[in-house]
Amino acid sequence: MSEETKFDVAVIGAGPGGYVAAIRANQLGLKTVLIEKRKKLGGTCLNVGCIPSKALLHMSEHYEFAQHSAKANGIELGSVELNLGTVMKKKDKVVSGLTGGIDMLIKKGGITRLEGHASLKGNQKIDIDGKEIQATHIILATGSSIVELPFLPFDGEKIISSDHGIALKEVPENLVVIGAGAIGLELGSVWARYGSKVTVVEFLPKIAAGCDSDISKLLEREFKKQGMTFHTNTKVTGAKEVDGKLIVTAEKKGKEIEIEADKVLVSVGRKPYTENLGLETVGVETDEKGRVKVDAHFKTNVAGVYAIGDIIAGPMLAHKAEEEGVALAEMLAGKAGHVNYDVIPSVIYTEPEVATVGISEDQAKEQGIDVNVGKFPLAANGRALATDATTGMAKIIACAKTDKILGGAIVAKGASEMISEVVTHMEYGGSAEDLGRTIHAHPTISEAVKEAGLAVSKSAIHSL
Repeated sequence: MSEETKFDVAVIGAGPGGYVAAIRANQLGLKTVLIEKRKKLGGTCLNVGCIPSKALLHMSEHYEFAQHSAKANGIELGSVELNLGTVMKKKDKVVSGLTGGIDMLIKKGGITRLEGHASLKGNQKIDIDGKEIQATHIILATGSSIVELPFLPFDGEKIISSDHGIALKEVPENLVVIGAGAIGLELGSVWARYGSKVTVVEFLPKIAAGCDSDISKLLEREFKKQGMTFHTNTKVTGAKEVDGKLIVTAEKKGKEIEIEADKVLVSVGRKPYTENLGLETVGVETDEKGRVKVDAHFKTNVAGVYAIGDIIAGPMLAHKAEEEGVALAEMLAGKAGHVNYDVIPSVIYTEPEVATVGISEDQAKEQGIDVNVGKFPLAANGRALATDATTGMAKIIACAKTDKILGGAIVAKGASEMISEVVTHMEYGGSAEDLGRTIHAHPTISEAVKEAGLAVSKSAIHSL
């Protein structure tokens, strides 16, 4: 095999985990190749996930403001019309800009890029659509794919996935969203702002299931104000055509309910993407959920083969994959790479946003951990009052014995940015008092986080 086809590191998959791993490995002097079957880099996140959905959320919030809040803020706009074509063009422009930027980083860094479907062949070899290369270290970073309900297969027209949900050509009159997790709530809120009658059906007892019950209730109450309808503890059983209309059927408390829909957005989760990757060929072990088994150093049971991101255990989050990519590249270069899984934040980018890190109050109770909890409502925050952003709160969970921060949750406009300070304090093992004594600029919404830290010891200044 020629030197042109031999590499120190081969990364399969150019999503956030893969391309970051390739860049870091290259920085550390390892000859690296990045393999991606898509023409554009960035994986699901940049192409059809995180980035386009955030662009839609941002634009729909502008539309909502123009329609319902501008006048109260002294802005007389007259007629407000939606141009969905322009919305989609801007979303696509944002995506193209970012994917193009990654492509530039790969090229300028001197990283070899190969386009095509990769498959493991054993003996450190990889086949890419008939072309064979060899690498000392092979990193699997192929991400995840959408879960499809067997009784509601996607047709791209009436039964749609999030891939379709970010690219609709018209606003559906009635949109049924199956699944009240991050994706369902985010896209549901986008189309609700644009005029859809949105009904969310959730199998579990509450929406945003990973959050504490008080936060879930707050969110549901706010989303209902925004015009969304919720059916929790409800199991979808199918869909049928009645007089030319699509009817979603479901069971709730032993009774069948029917919901009219023009489109049904199925957002019930994602699964590891390992299709035709050659795992069986070389004997890479997977678990009961189809995830690749790895050790603490991301090694599979096959020598020289590693895995990161959505195809291994842990939250399916882009930033988790990125950190794993960096850590693994550093390990391969002989450095001490590390990921602190206890401080990975999670965000739902609705309005308001909800951002969490660490364990929740509910989880602490389930695990028998004695904690003190501090809360502060945004309704008592000066900046929130001045900017019509009083819906939400900050919440800190701390060990009752040591005051060490074990978790935090923020429901607020901009919560995704604010959670980072809680993560930072947790990273060095900081206490609620450390957080409460950290000086915050005034007036800022982030002062609510400081006050929540103080509230753990019943020392909050601006609330009883």
